[in-house]
Amino acid sequence: MAEPRGPRDIPAGARLAVTCAVVGATACALPVLHQGVPWPAVALLAGLYALCEWPARCPVLAGRVDVPIAAGSFFPVLLAAVFLLPPAAAALVAVPGALIAYVEDEPRRVRRAWRAAELALAASTAARAHELLGGRAALGGRGPGSAPDFPYALLPAGAAALVFCLVLTALDGLILATAERRPARTAWRGLLLRSLAPHCVHGLAGLMMAVLWRSRFGPPAALFVLLPMYISCWVFAQYQRERAAHQATIRALVQAVDIKDRYTRGHSERVGRASEMIARELGMEEGRLEVIRFAGILHDVGKLGVPTRVLRKDGPLTPEERAVIELHPEYGHEMVRGIGFLGEARAAILHHHERLDGSGYPYGLVGTQIPEAARVVAVADAFDAMTSTRSYRRARPVAAAVTELERCAGAQFDPRMVDGLVRALTRHGWHVEVTADEPGTPGGRGNVPVPRPTGADHAQPPAHPRPPRAAPLPRPGGRT
Repeated sequence: MAEPRGPRDIPAGARLAVTCAVVGATACALPVLHQGVPWPAVALLAGLYALCEWPARCPVLAGRVDVPIAAGSFFPVLLAAVFLLPPAAAALVAVPGALIAYVEDEPRRVRRAWRAAELALAASTAARAHELLGGRAALGGRGPGSAPDFPYALLPAGAAALVFCLVLTALDGLILATAERRPARTAWRGLLLRSLAPHCVHGLAGLMMAVLWRSRFGPPAALFVLLPMYISCWVFAQYQRERAAHQATIRALVQAVDIKDRYTRGHSERVGRASEMIARELGMEEGRLEVIRFAGILHDVGKLGVPTRVLRKDGPLTPEERAVIELHPEYGHEMVRGIGFLGEARAAILHHHERLDGSGYPYGLVGTQIPEAARVVAVADAFDAMTSTRSYRRARPVAAAVTELERCAGAQFDPRMVDGLVRALTRHGWHVEVTADEPGTPGGRGNVPVPRPTGADHAQPPAHPRPPRAAPLPRPGGRT
């Protein structure tokens, strides 16, 4: 949901969605009044689910005990209720835990009511599907000769977990469309794919709980299933916290560069995206893709060590000013040297202005002496430098930038990286974001071909002698 401060601030569509969900959940639970319900099992499962949700809300434990708070962390308990109880009783199991669960944003009461209603609807619908497919009979009962009917019991359990996932996905998309006013075509996009695998795992754990619950060992045995689930959720929560800290560190560094050098605002994110596109085309493993993206995002962090007057100079740079600019890779490497999670991104930051022919800086490395990540970032950096409009020059068309990259491949750039970018652009295109000095310019695929005036562009020949070559590419060490 969005971030309103009170119920009156909630959009009318969201209020209607919440009201209908609560009414529907109440209707699903009403049959317990005239059905034979195993109340001890309902109370045990509802209490267990509430106990799992309670530590994050408890004033004594919150902040002292590291509780894994993640959507679906304790769904195996709800799915065990789906497999063990009638639909109306299964709907009740989620309510106490949802009503006491930790909620960060206002209005908390409305959010808890919505969560209780959607979980009750999902549990009731899943239990009905499980019952129709003969799932409870397949689980068997207590005592000898009543073992669960495997593998048949897997079919209704899998169907129930799928129904549970579908209902939650449908309701989550509904609240996104009504509370955050997202377009209907995008509100549900990606929700099912992200939820399907976790719900299948939760369904399997819930089935294990239900089987142990029905065994001669009884409910206490079912608790053993929760322990590995809780540990895995804790590990995942730790990973998410660490990842969030990494992202916050990178975001702070990039914002500092953007504030200092207004000409390149947004450039870092685009270079990170282009670097990841190249790395993916080269077949790099998933673990390296994020590091390559970090390298692209932080490649210019060393500009924090360059005087602002030099970065923002409108005219051509003097040899002395260019020499100062060319120190920014070393400044950047010093800044990130102690950030362990960056890995090979640190070397990319240091060497992204090296050239294959040895005419780059800061160390004049040749060919494969240049780290692979740095060769990726060099191509991404030059590409975005040419295809982005700045206040001191206009953008080149994407096709013209690609032609220039291909012309300089082998001397300035690694041909493999250039080919990777070309393949990625052919496959996905290039969407240019709004730049800092053109706030009203809409993003689009490619750039409009426009003349490129001379002037303040830092793509001048370097101060020290270089082998002659025709019209070298812009040197992104300046104002790219």
